[in-house]
Amino acid sequence: MTLTVANFAWKNVWRRHPTTCLTRRGMGMGINARSTWIWIPTLLVLTSLPFAREAVAASADQSAVLAGTRQRIETSDFRASGKLVQVGADGERTSYRLTMKGHWFPDGLRLLCEITGPAAARTRMLLHMSVNGHITIEVVQPGAKGPVALPFEHWNDPVAGTGFSYEDMVEGHLFWTGQELQAPAKYGARDCYVLKSIPGAEDRSYYGSVISWIDQEIFYPVHVVKTLRGSGQQKDFVSFGLRRNNGVWSASQIEVKVQGKPGSSLLMIENGTEHAKLGRKDFDLNQPATEGEK
Repeated sequence: MTLTVANFAWKNVWRRHPTTCLTRRGMGMGINARSTWIWIPTLLVLTSLPFAREAVAASADQSAVLAGTRQRIETSDFRASGKLVQVGADGERTSYRLTMKGHWFPDGLRLLCEITGPAAARTRMLLHMSVNGHITIEVVQPGAKGPVALPFEHWNDPVAGTGFSYEDMVEGHLFWTGQELQAPAKYGARDCYVLKSIPGAEDRSYYGSVISWIDQEIFYPVHVVKTLRGSGQQKDFVSFGLRRNNGVWSASQIEVKVQGKPGSSLLMIENGTEHAKLGRKDFDLNQPATEGEK
């Protein structure tokens, strides 16, 4: 959920070009608009068809699958806004307004997420993932005067009480040292490569393994299952609203369900801009949010 780095799509694209939008289930984590969820839903995450089709032949090898999947993270440059929603077992919804922006710099991905409302929940978080997949997280909690580093023991804390953790906001598992391409499988109607990611000794994560079902046509993780170390508890990520805009694929919604817990959580993207031309100044937590991001 990549929020991967992140997954993003835009309602105005659907209104203007409904024939280019697909609604069948199947987009993965990370953050969208030319990235990663994003957990970002990343999260999240977008991918380019020409590269994807040429990168892997029918008999795909692991390096080509990884290259095709990582490319959408390594070309990130987006802004997006939407909301995080916690859905209770009785269907009751609690919503939080959210803005996100991400850019891949020479030293890796920077993803800035901000919960903008309600006021009591306002939180800013900056995630940096190096080119080797090493992650650092800084946060500005409600009422705090400035950012502080988030200790590793809090990486698995829920963001705004949802099923998304801080670590889920980027797709660090795709850069772990342990990668294993398994037998291809279908997820719904989609033919997928199945990639199992296992963290190495230097890869800090609360997860012991992550399995991604990656669409063979567009190199997008359409389904992701993360297994927590120790407890073995699983988190299941699925995205909805698969769309193509200017040769780039994205999803408008990511749902996560946590094994043994009722309800679910949603990362919903309502507006976004790709090719946002972001610079390092756009990721300074010591600066207040811009007017358009409040």
